Parts: sequence; structure tokens; C-alpha cells
Amino acid sequence: MKNIEALIEDGGDITLGRLSVIDCAATASTGHNVAAMLVRRDGETLTALLKRLDRAIGHFYDTDEPVDEINPPAER
Repeated sequence: MKNIEALIEDGGDITLGRLSVIDCAATASTGHNVAAMLVRRDGETLTALLKRLDRAIGHFYDTDEPVDEINPPAER
């Protein structure tokens, strides 16, 4: 999980657990920006969730776009 490791080494953090009404979420922050906010899927193992988080952090590093499964896109 090289992207999680890089994020933490750069002063970022990850969080796993309940988030308001969501039973289990995984979030990653660079300290200044949200990199990813994922919702644990039915039957998904924590290992699988962490792997998805790692990929989402990689996507953020590549595109500067966070992956957000928690907040719906703003309506236009």
C-alpha cells in the first residue's frame, strides 16, 4: 500500500470507522486537502477497503481530484 505509506510519510493521515450515519468509512487527507472518502461496501473486508483507499490516494496524486463516495455531487 505504497500510496497510503507515502501519504503518511508526507504528513497526511487516514481514518477508518463510523462517520455520522455511515457504518464504516475510510478517509485520507494530505493535511490540507481531502484525497479520498470511501464507504465500505456490503461484505467488503477491511483489507479490500484499504486497498481501494490506496488506489484512490494514487488517483488523487495522479490527477489532483479526490475520490468522494460520501458527499453527493453538487446539483447544477
